[in-house]
Amino acid sequence: MTAYTETAFTFECEGNSLAAILAMPENPSSQGVLVIVGGPQYRAGSHRQFTLLSRDLAKAGIPCMRFDYRGMGDSEGRLRIFDEVEMDISSAVDAYFANCPGLERIVLWGLCDAASAAIFHAHRDSRVNGLVLLNPWVRTQQGEAKTRLKHYYLSRLANPEMWRKLISGKFDFADSTRGFFGSVSKAKQKAPESDQPLPEKMRIGLEKFSGKVLLILSGNDLVAREFEDAVGGSGAWQSLLGSPKFSRRDLPDADHTFSSRAWRDQVSEWTSEWVEKI
Repeated sequence: MTAYTETAFTFECEGNSLAAILAMPENPSSQGVLVIVGGPQYRAGSHRQFTLLSRDLAKAGIPCMRFDYRGMGDSEGRLRIFDEVEMDISSAVDAYFANCPGLERIVLWGLCDAASAAIFHAHRDSRVNGLVLLNPWVRTQQGEAKTRLKHYYLSRLANPEMWRKLISGKFDFADSTRGFFGSVSKAKQKAPESDQPLPEKMRIGLEKFSGKVLLILSGNDLVAREFEDAVGGSGAWQSLLGSPKFSRRDLPDADHTFSSRAWRDQVSEWTSEWVEKI
């Protein structure tokens, strides 16, 4: 286990001051990790996952930086969504290299819509040689509705608690019926032809990226199921995921934010092992 230090600092992004923390090993690798924050989140992460991940990586000799987007945490500026943070990420990469002597290349690590933001940035920056994508956000109105019908409503039929409520008269038929038929209606709708769906934008971004990719999916998460459903029906996606640059890990019982210590530790272990090999 390598000794490390943590240093807080700020950097500029289009006139705004952004907050960051760098976990620096005593003898750092030239390969680092930059944690991209999903929203709405700040640099600690749900259940302090980003903090703990950064420290685990630093103990393994891998420097790791995490930061707050504009408008989040301790950073200045207007709040932005995941497809508006290209300059935040670009400025963070510049600051990472400026504050980490000997750094040669970095991996972008992101959960949910942070994975999507990382994909949009990676192919534009030659310093990025890897992506770790956890439960990537590919949300479309139709995709969400189909996933909810397939993985939520059908699973409820096998849930004993639902049947106990039904027998006891506590089941809310009106609310459940509205939700079910609302999902059916949305699932049948077609997106405007002028709009390029998010899954397609992400696929194109990944095809342009020449580095390695680690995909980590939770088993108990509708966002992960929506991703699987979206890419499962696409030959182009399947070809991409089957290419040598992709690796995949699954945590069957994990929820979206890896809320247990065991799940977080497993993600940290997979991340550090994979980063050391690329």
